[in-house]
Amino acid sequence: MVNTIKSIVSGAVARVCVAPGTVVNPGDVIITVESMKMEIPVEAEEAGTISEILVVEGQAVLEDEDIAIFR
Repeated sequence: MVNTIKSIVSGAVARVCVAPGTVVNPGDVIITVESMKMEIPVEAEEAGTISEILVVEGQAVLEDEDIAIFR
């Protein structure tokens, strides 16, 4: 089954914290998004393995935009 991780806020990707192949657990930070001069972590909601990162640092993202794919 393929799942996506979505951004929880609009802003700019400040940091990508994982790479494809990384095993994540609930609460692990996937990226941080800079929004209104704050860095907001986007965390995994369930365990899985990151198969693809869909954003790069500096890229603008919207709330609910897919940022990563995991299995």
